[in-house]
Formats: sequence, C-alpha cells, structure tokens
Amino acid sequence: MIKKILIANRGEIAIRVMYTCREMGIKSVAVFSEADRNSQHVRLADEAYFIGPAASAESYLVIDKIIDAAKKSGADAIHPGYGFLSENAEFSDRCKTEGITFIGPTSEVISVMGDKISARKKMIAAGVEVVPGTKENLESDEDALRVVKEVGLPVMIKASAGGGGKGMRLVRKEEDIISGVRAAKSEALAGFGDDTVYVEKFVENPHHIEFQVLGDSHGNAIHLFERECSVQRRHQKVIEETPSPLMTPELRAKMGKQAVMAAQAVDYVGAGTVEFLVDDDLNYYFLEMNTRLQVEHPITEQVTRVDLVRQQIQIAGGMAIEYKQEELYQQGHSIEARIYAEDPCTNFMPSPGLVKNHTAPQGPGVRVDGYVYSNYEIPIHYDPMISKLIITGKNREQAIARMKRALYSYKISGVRTNIRFLNRILETDSFVSGNYNTQFIDENIDFLIQKETPADSHDKLAIAASFIHYMKNNVVVKAENGNDADCEETSKWKAFGKRQSSLRL
Repeated sequence: MIKKILIANRGEIAIRVMYTCREMGIKSVAVFSEADRNSQHVRLADEAYFIGPAASAESYLVIDKIIDAAKKSGADAIHPGYGFLSENAEFSDRCKTEGITFIGPTSEVISVMGDKISARKKMIAAGVEVVPGTKENLESDEDALRVVKEVGLPVMIKASAGGGGKGMRLVRKEEDIISGVRAAKSEALAGFGDDTVYVEKFVENPHHIEFQVLGDSHGNAIHLFERECSVQRRHQKVIEETPSPLMTPELRAKMGKQAVMAAQAVDYVGAGTVEFLVDDDLNYYFLEMNTRLQVEHPITEQVTRVDLVRQQIQIAGGMAIEYKQEELYQQGHSIEARIYAEDPCTNFMPSPGLVKNHTAPQGPGVRVDGYVYSNYEIPIHYDPMISKLIITGKNREQAIARMKRALYSYKISGVRTNIRFLNRILETDSFVSGNYNTQFIDENIDFLIQKETPADSHDKLAIAASFIHYMKNNVVVKAENGNDADCEETSKWKAFGKRQSSLRL
C-alpha cells in the first residue's frame, strides 16, 4: 500500500488530493515555488519542500526538482494532478526509473495518446468512431492543399501535440488553407516544440461530450458516464454538467462502450477521459484522450458517489477497480462553474492581486474546491482560477437554481472575477433549456458581457450622492452583492423608496 504521496502540483488540485490522502491514512507532501510560500496547499500538507523561483519553468516543470523532493521526503508515490507534468511521458518514465510509483498511466500510453495523430491511428484500429480526416503530418503547402480538398471544407487544422485550443485553425475557404496551416504550425512549434499538424473535418455546432474512464493493471476498464463540456471560450471550458442534457440512454450506452474500447486499446491504467464531438444528428466522433484527472472531475464524483482520486491511488498501488460497470449509476444532477480572477470586460484579462475578502458560498448541494483565502495574493505566474464551484441537485432545474444562489452569495473583493458572467450564462434561454453547443458563448456574448455607457456612469454619480445622503440620515442600506465581479456592477444597493439601481463603488 502506498504510504506517502508527493503532489507535483499546486492550488486547489493539490488540496483535493490531500483530502483523500488524509482519509486513506496516507501522508501528503507539497512542493512550492517562491510565489506559493503562503499558499493553502503548503499549509495543509504534512510536509512541504521548496522547489525554486516563481516561474513554473524553473519550479513545477523541473523534473529533477520534483524527484529530488520526493526522495528527500521519502515519498513512495507522486500524484501529478493536472497541468504541469501530468501528461509528461518523460516524467512518468523517470518515476519508474527512480522506483517511485507514478499515479497515472505509463509513459508509453501518455506518448501514444498525447500525440493526436498516433491516437487517431490507435482508435481507428480499435473500431472507435473518429472525426474524418488525416492520419499523417502535413509536410508541405502542396500536401496541405491536396489533403484539405480530399477531406472537404470546412476543416480544422490541429497540432498533433496540442491542447487547450493552441495550434488550431478553422479553415472555411480554399484561399485560407496555406495561411491556416502555417499559423497552426507556428503556434504549435512555439507552444509544444513540435510543428506537426493534421486535418480533421470540422463538425458544425457540435456538443463536446467527455466520458470518465478507469482502467487497472488487471485488465478491467469501466466508464463513469458523461460530462457536458460545450460551454467553452476559445476551446477552454467554462461550465460543465452531468448528466448531459443532450444524452439519451441509448446514446449514453453506445458512447460509454466506445470510451471503454478506447481505454482498452492502449491497456489504460488509471483515471482518464475520452472526449467526443456530437453533431446535431447525434453522430459522435472520438476527439482525444486526456491521460490524467480532469478539472471537472468533481461533478462525476457527485453523481456517482465515487472518489476518483481514491480510485487513482488504489489502482496505482496494484489494486483492481473497486466497481463493476453494472453497479454504477447517476443520481441527481451536478454543475461546475470555474471562478476566475479575470475581467470579462477586457477580453478576460487575468486579474491577479490581493484578495481582500473571500467568502465562499455554503448550503445544500454546495461544494467548493479552491485554495484562495482573504488577504491571499493571487500570483501572476499561474492560471488565475480561484476555485471550482460544484453544485448538485436532485435534478437539473434544482442544480441551476442552487448555482444561481451560490454565485449570488460568493463574496470576493480586491480582484475582478467572472462571477457575473457565469450568472448570465445561467440566465440564457438556450442554457436553461439545455439546447446549446460549443458556439454558445460566441452566440450570446453581447448578453453575457454588458458594458456601461457614459449615461450609466453619470446616473450612478447621482445615485452615489443619494446613497451618501441616506447614510447620513441613518437609513439602513443593504449590500446585496460584494463581488468585484463584472462590467455592469460590483455592488448593488437597495434603499428606501421606489428607486432601485446599481452602483459601482
């Protein structure tokens, strides 16, 4: 049995892993950079080791420093979390060489599924439905023109080593093929050190559906149902939910079977995610496989009551998966919203800085996976996510209502956040009806982001004067929302009388 785990990550995912370690009686070891000396994950760990400067390239991404910390602490296993080294084949292989258990798949599996061209080949051979396209690198401009014409416009040019929306270009016109390929190659080389790109047929207005899978070293593989991930901005997920509003029992069974086939095709060991695109006619296509835990894994935990981190640790320790496929079912509905320190009004510019107040929501069905606290300074060096707000209800309607209530009561001041933006997503007709796809944010951006006009600002000066007058006369004024959260308002004030308006203070 694994006795001590070093978490090669930071923030909320490091804390999430620590919670399960504590329940299992396993010691946890944190690593931290200069920017994270006061981070919550350092405080909660049983031990913590300094690994260098704030820049991740000099700390969290340096394999030698992580391995050295593991050796010094006596950790017999490493959990990579997500991001950083979680899908790094060299890191997985190095752990094996050093006699440290890597809580994740083998380096061979990471390499195969991390390269999208090799992954496509594997899936085609296994009988998994894939998006029509190529299986080879585009070597030249002439090659690109020929291949795109064979596949048929529109197409998506994609980096084979890519992820997170980088190295991708949508091409709709023949005259844009060469420039699209060159742009994708350039971005892929800069982002991943590899300019290999391939072509996929562009699926119009798809749903992005992913299936959670588990595989063990005893040949077992199961899925834990789907997550709907279509609310995206620039291919980055914003809100996820499960079950998917699109799903039927028949479609779930078919896609779940394909997800398990994908895992079995590479002898997958650990927790992973098989991602699909689903078109308007409910045709589905394999997109990629993430060989790690996903940011949105909590909503699967909520509806299946399976601790995915616990399963990861047990599987890495040589145990079989704790569940049979027929034992699993979905109960209730869960939604996750990602809370970011960013300003939707300035093209979602990150807003790091000192968090003056952080009061997370509570109440029925509320789970908050985060790491920020009052008077904590969010570093400029990493992803600006503050927390994940996970809401569960007996059905989708209750989950949405609870999410609205929780967002309304989430108090964050000192930095800009996307809370009001998230609330507006929940207010759109297409989201409420469940009839949305990956174009949702683009199609609703004018409603989701509403900026003030000069007239609004002038009106608020008058309201401010009225507010001060009321305060001087000891009239109770209620602050309804303390979030420095959106372009339209950071606080709302309700005073006596008929007049009710918003005020930026």
